[in-house]
Amino acid sequence: MITPAFDLSQDPEYLILSARVPYTRTSEFDLFIDGTDVKFYAKPYFLRLTLPGRVVEDGREKATFDIEKGLFTVHIPKEIAGEHFEGLQMLTSLLAPRGSRSAKPLLEDISPDHGESAGNDEVEDDEDFDWQVEQEVYIERSEEELSGLQKYGFGNKRSGVFARLQEELGDVIDVKNPDKTTLAERRQARMDAEASAFSPDHYLADLFEDDEIRRLLKFRSWWTKLCPSPENGEEPVILFNDEEKEQLRKFNNQSYLLNKTSRYQVCLSLVDIILAYSYEVRSTEGEHNVESPWTIRKLSATLCWLETYSSLQEVLVSFGRRVLCYPLYRHFGMVSAAVSDTVAVLQSGRACVLKCLLDIHKVFRQNDPAYILNDLYITDYCIWIQRIKSRKLSALAAALQKVSIQKKDLDLELEELEEAATLVAEEESRASEGASEGSNVSSDGSTTADDDESEAEELALVESGGGGGGESSKDSPPKPQHTSAVCAPIPQERAVTLLSAESNVDILPQALEGARPLIQDLGELKISEELRASPEVEGKLSEQSIATSGGSSSTTLLELSPCGNPLLIIQKQDLSS
Repeated sequence: MITPAFDLSQDPEYLILSARVPYTRTSEFDLFIDGTDVKFYAKPYFLRLTLPGRVVEDGREKATFDIEKGLFTVHIPKEIAGEHFEGLQMLTSLLAPRGSRSAKPLLEDISPDHGESAGNDEVEDDEDFDWQVEQEVYIERSEEELSGLQKYGFGNKRSGVFARLQEELGDVIDVKNPDKTTLAERRQARMDAEASAFSPDHYLADLFEDDEIRRLLKFRSWWTKLCPSPENGEEPVILFNDEEKEQLRKFNNQSYLLNKTSRYQVCLSLVDIILAYSYEVRSTEGEHNVESPWTIRKLSATLCWLETYSSLQEVLVSFGRRVLCYPLYRHFGMVSAAVSDTVAVLQSGRACVLKCLLDIHKVFRQNDPAYILNDLYITDYCIWIQRIKSRKLSALAAALQKVSIQKKDLDLELEELEEAATLVAEEESRASEGASEGSNVSSDGSTTADDDESEAEELALVESGGGGGGESSKDSPPKPQHTSAVCAPIPQERAVTLLSAESNVDILPQALEGARPLIQDLGELKISEELRASPEVEGKLSEQSIATSGGSSSTTLLELSPCGNPLLIIQKQDLSS
């Protein structure tokens, strides 16, 4: 028999059952209705449901079948018109056979005071749960006794799982050899690992440069809009998609034999898992990525270290430490935001919690080897949460709201670190302001000095080139304009080339003719074209100096390139040769 894909809804008078049964004949449909039991048969499909309320078969029922879609829809009258059936979205529990909810478990407490309530989930679930932890005197056990008592998983019901999964152990959890490691040893190892992983630089960077984190803190998750109003106190309507419904149908319905302490620990671990999931949703703004499986299991000590808690305070401290040690955004504001989100999820009822767990199940299912955590925790939580009354989750949310967590509780010396960083930042700020004021004064003075020096050098170059006469300046070629930013001013002493009046003037044009290519290639001198073009210049060379620092020559024979190297002095004996 194949269980068809189905969905349940309701209105004030009818319970509406929709089942997808393609490739069937309408003549082979069979429907059975009796109180809380509904059975539907259409070869090869068979569906048996145990409803949370009573329905009747009185002739008002009606059914339709869409052949193209293969969708069968039947309206079943309610026995009491207007009655609201709770938990119609908990498909796994609806598939349970009649009587399974009151069947005795494999292990039964036969003590006289237990009586007829043994194994009855309904009676147990209606009791008011006391969140106060019962304390017992510690009794030290020998190593032989402890070696066979190391358990983990949902309700601490598993053991020996990692003995056959050593190759994948390191990629899933951080504890080494969990089957032989006691709870106290696991906790101490976790605390040491967190202290070693804490980075003050990363924490302070996120603290002072928090633009991205502030944006994330403004993000509103989908469940923040589902919180019931305190006036009516009703649970919000939460819809599951087809993939989630299919996964619910795949779960095997089962009951869990948990004593009071185990139930308390299961609830605390549930808070720890939802906290990690809330952080991941906020940090990715609701869009899971390849790091999502790592983030969820790394922030939850339940999943990463197989931790078992004894109080909500321990849960918050563990989660806060891990947020500040491992993920990308290590800010205490993210811790507070995750706590608020978890409270909203719990207040929204078991359907909201179930939807979150199904999302975690999907994230782990698509990641290898994180799927092991589904077998250890998430699958059992998805089944168990469908049996829990929402008022218990509301009580857990109220208890979580009353627990406060501060930075000093995390035992990471955050307040001292922030105080020291603030003092250093203030000192650097004062030093920077002082250096800035000194730089401004120095900058003003150096600018004035540079301007004065530049003007003096320009005046010296003009005097050395033109001789200071107005008539001489007409024969001299124009000086190239340049600034000190492009080419450093050339000292006056290096800009003067003296050619003695006693030098042989006749050989100068020929010497310069041969030396011209060499000098120009070196980029050191520019030879005036007037030297070769004007015969009158040759006559004047024998009567006066060619260039002096204070001379009055009206003809410029050698001219210095603005950005050139020092002048190349050509000796007389080299020219004659």
